[in-house]
Amino acid sequence: MKNKNNNGCCDCLAHICRRKKELKARTVWLGCPEKCEEKYPKNAIKNQKYNIFTFVPGVLYQQFKFFLNLYFLVVACSQFVPSLKIGYLYTYWAPLGFVLAVTMVREAVDEVRRYQRDKEMNSQLYSKLTVRGKVQVKSSDIQVGDLIIVDKNQRIPADMIFLRTSEKNGACFIRTDQLDGETDWKLKVAVGCTQRLPADLFSITAYVYAQKPQLDIHSFEGNFTREDTDPQIHESLSIENTLWASTVVASGTVIGVVIYTGKETRSVLNTSYAKNKVGLLDLELNRLTKALFLAQVVLSIVMVAVQGFVGPWFRNLFRFVVLFSYIIPISLRVNLDMGKSAYGWMIMKDENIPGTVVRTSTIPEELGRLVYLLTDKTGTLTQNEMVFKRLHLGTVSYGTDTMDEIQSHIIQSVYTLTTQASGPKVRKSVSSRIHEAVKAIALCHNVTPVYESHVNGETESAEADQDYSDDNRTYQASSPDEVELVRWTQSVGLTLVNRDLNSLQLKTPSGQILSFHILQIFPFTSESKRMGIIVREESTGDITFYMKGADVAMASIVQYNDWLEEECGNMAREGLRTLVVAKKCLSEEQYQDFENRYNQAKLSIHDRGLKVAAVVESLEREMELLCLTGVEDQLQADVRPTLELLRNAGIKIWMLTGDKLETATCIAKSSHLVSRSQDIHVFRPVSNRGEAHLELNAFRRKHDCALVISGDSLEVCLRYYEHEFVELACQCPAVVCCRCSPTQKAQIVTLLQQHTANRTCAIGDGGNDVSMIQAADCGIGIEGKEGKQASLAADFSITQFKHIGRLLMVHGRNSYKRSAALGQFVMHRGMIISTMQAVFSSVFYFASVPLYQGFLMVGYATIYTMFPVFSLVLDQDVKPEMALLYPELYKDLTKGRSLSFKTFLIWVLISVYQGGILMYGALVLFESEFVHVVAISFTALILTELLMVALTIRTWHWLMVVAEFFSLGCYLASLAFLNEYFDLSFITTWPFLWKVSAITLVSCLPLYIIKYLKRKFSPPSYSKLSS
Repeated sequence: MKNKNNNGCCDCLAHICRRKKELKARTVWLGCPEKCEEKYPKNAIKNQKYNIFTFVPGVLYQQFKFFLNLYFLVVACSQFVPSLKIGYLYTYWAPLGFVLAVTMVREAVDEVRRYQRDKEMNSQLYSKLTVRGKVQVKSSDIQVGDLIIVDKNQRIPADMIFLRTSEKNGACFIRTDQLDGETDWKLKVAVGCTQRLPADLFSITAYVYAQKPQLDIHSFEGNFTREDTDPQIHESLSIENTLWASTVVASGTVIGVVIYTGKETRSVLNTSYAKNKVGLLDLELNRLTKALFLAQVVLSIVMVAVQGFVGPWFRNLFRFVVLFSYIIPISLRVNLDMGKSAYGWMIMKDENIPGTVVRTSTIPEELGRLVYLLTDKTGTLTQNEMVFKRLHLGTVSYGTDTMDEIQSHIIQSVYTLTTQASGPKVRKSVSSRIHEAVKAIALCHNVTPVYESHVNGETESAEADQDYSDDNRTYQASSPDEVELVRWTQSVGLTLVNRDLNSLQLKTPSGQILSFHILQIFPFTSESKRMGIIVREESTGDITFYMKGADVAMASIVQYNDWLEEECGNMAREGLRTLVVAKKCLSEEQYQDFENRYNQAKLSIHDRGLKVAAVVESLEREMELLCLTGVEDQLQADVRPTLELLRNAGIKIWMLTGDKLETATCIAKSSHLVSRSQDIHVFRPVSNRGEAHLELNAFRRKHDCALVISGDSLEVCLRYYEHEFVELACQCPAVVCCRCSPTQKAQIVTLLQQHTANRTCAIGDGGNDVSMIQAADCGIGIEGKEGKQASLAADFSITQFKHIGRLLMVHGRNSYKRSAALGQFVMHRGMIISTMQAVFSSVFYFASVPLYQGFLMVGYATIYTMFPVFSLVLDQDVKPEMALLYPELYKDLTKGRSLSFKTFLIWVLISVYQGGILMYGALVLFESEFVHVVAISFTALILTELLMVALTIRTWHWLMVVAEFFSLGCYLASLAFLNEYFDLSFITTWPFLWKVSAITLVSCLPLYIIKYLKRKFSPPSYSKLSS
């Protein structure tokens, strides 16, 4: 451990001395890490903030960065100088030591937890291929150029190029949820040259050329070259040959060559480091303490000036500063920190939001000040579970309750197909139309059925042993929509039972197997918005071209019809994702002609993409429209009412998602993020300054409409017109950003923080939301299906999206209101005593002598007034039910009126008035001995404090009453022991009692009257509701 930390420290120094290393493209030899020209970073994960040497200085720096704490340190240190010493050392050092000890312990615990989590990740074992066979190697010892074997369900330790797999088809699935937040599996393809090798990988000499490490997880360019053959074999590498770190292998065993490690992996480049979050309330209090400090210095200078700067006036000035140091109470930090812990405890104990965890205990008040809420879509607003809802054939529409009819039609049509193979062509019956539609859905996709084998837990079993029964089959695809469509065809009778790279098999309800040969596949791209497949049925030899896609793309491709557009609109309004399915029968000649042109286009060097697209488009004409399908992505429980509540509370909601534009818009509508009456302005894709300018102008002309923009266009707008764009977007009632990378999400958060001085909150549930959660002023993580990464990185972790309403409206409100009251009250407590000290000193010829000695001061700040003042954390102005019923109340909080210079000045006036009355009253009423002044004024002071707490409280709690009486009891009991300060025989006389009562009445009664009148003539908004 120690050694490791030494290294850490040296690394730090080296890092500071050496400028940031430039990332370069690289050539990596297979299995030969020693051939690397450069030194690449270590493959270790490190999330710690400090190491053994930087811990103490680091924590102290974080504490003394605050003016408040630094000030106490100076005052406490001054007490070591004999000429400045006033009272006892413990009055200054005990509170400071306590605050620091608590903070240190809290940080140390967090740090140890982080260290353990990292250690666990870094010591995971992997098999590495060497010339001598397999060796076990720790994740942190993996180097660039190593050949690593990763088994099923194992995390990929570093960014690799996929060389071989145990699967026959040379491809495997990986789960990327911790990288981009999408729960669907991605298909990756092994490099052809190495997958086909009969022998092991050390029988060849080959290298991979890889571009320099970069942020984009969706792109990669590189080349694979095999040298030992004549001519050399070259293969181009793209994103589908890569296995990024932090993803998990979902099928088969893979072998890859490591190309990026440690800090250069895509997942690390995309995570941002956690910053220490400081709440707005703490910053405001920090500003107020600076104002108090100024007041204190001015007061001291006035005192010395009135003395006439005689004698060692400089020393007297400093003594006055120390005397008045109670203006800024050290107990402020202690009280607020304990308050924060109390709020955290209340949040975790709230039965209405079970499972909520507070991970950052320093910012619960932030929950009451939020203006922007940035949310992820997949898994946060939606459950990411697709359900097939509707099949529309133009004349008939089938919903969830009529699926059994489809099933009977299919059984019937399969039966008729087998009996009358050659009959005259009649107008198609409904049965055959349904059969055609379902067959098209069952064939046109990229789904692979996967079977778990049951032979001694060995996956590499013979084909014969595999169990093809329905309950053993799971479907895998890169989009959950496709899986749901294929599952649905299975439920109505056409089952996809087998698929490899060039054939498909369907099973009919009667158990007959239909085989199809795959001739071509045209995959889905975000530009074309459609996918196609050409299959040949093996029994009849018919060639059919099937296609499905978004209605925008398909409308011009299918034959003329009068219902498609209208029905698509209807389904979209219900929040369903629509797909249009069409087909075209091809003759053998047509297909041969197409294939020749297609292959020629694929070989062309210039504009290959355009030429290929043109050839495919020649087929995409006058296709026969089969059906329209509607799939619903189910929303999380109570998303609509929760979003409604937040919108009424004046919180602006932005949805940032990695998903497609159509899906994002669809969910924005169905979750009522965008209300029905609102227009949606879809920001057209822009790629340069001119386009961005035009598009922003078009957007400026629209009023009160939601904005939908894609990540790429956003990037362009921010590059050229950052200020204008943010200004326009902030006026929108809702903003949806789709196709956002993790870093972009964090960028948007920082933008909002810089341009609008408002507080932001980010909520998400996947590894891709971590940087956004860490960048926001307040990060909330949901424990979702996508793992716990987001909830571990967040400041607050909840189990369901709907809990956020109560977390903000009730707990956020209470935490902020209570802390504001507590902070100002503690300051008032310090200001009263400083006013009394000032009056006392000015009456007694400006002597820098303390009014109250040693224990009285410590007792005043602790045992006599601590409990009632701290019981303010139980106060609430509105019942939780009210706060949730009238979310509009939350709007007042964001203006920050509970703690401002105005409220602060009112408290200053109260303190000056009360301090003056208490001291002058005592001086006017005391008779013979000075000792009586102390007794009368101190007793009146304690009583005033207790009454003031009672005045501040809005809703009584039994513990508050207990605290009040307990403190009073403590004071009375301690009078017996304080005979060095008080004359006991005098305290028990009547004059003492009436003088104390009179002074206390004069100091408190006016305030009670003012408060009563204020409540009567200008009541706050919440009291109108509760009356």
